[in-house]
Amino acid sequence: MFNTKRNCRTAFTLVEVIATSVVLCIIAIGSLNFQYFAARDSKMSQAQISATRTAQLLLEDWMSKGGSEDYDPASLGLGFSPIEAAHPEGSDSLGSKLRNTMFSVTIDENLLLVLLMSKDVSYDESAKVTLRQLCVYASIGKLREEDKTTQIVDYIKPVILTTFVRLDAGGG
Repeated sequence: MFNTKRNCRTAFTLVEVIATSVVLCIIAIGSLNFQYFAARDSKMSQAQISATRTAQLLLEDWMSKGGSEDYDPASLGLGFSPIEAAHPEGSDSLGSKLRNTMFSVTIDENLLLVLLMSKDVSYDESAKVTLRQLCVYASIGKLREEDKTTQIVDYIKPVILTTFVRLDAGGG
């Protein structure tokens, strides 16, 4: 008698191997894409944290100096230097620019651009006290190689910190 049952094959066909390879490639590409975006977002978050901490340091130091119009972050000795840069959109609404100067410092391999602004918002005639708004605008920047100018990176949100300081008749 002949055995009409076929033996079960344990080998894979070429179509099964190709289909499995395609599925594995799609999974690999998806995981690499996820890893890339996770690393990019992590770098952007670290840059934003550096900008926030730097802005807070400058704002607190500026407040301790009485909100002086002559405040210079370079006096901190942390590497701040004045630069020529395009000022951010809408910075006029935050108050007058101090000496129309932007400062830069490199932190964790990121170029940080800082604009200091102040505006006298109120004056009490009887107490001879002025209330001044202090604002620190910190943004991540990059150096353009073609013309050696600095520009703000627009895909990372800037950090804007504001506080108020009282200027008395003694000048600060």
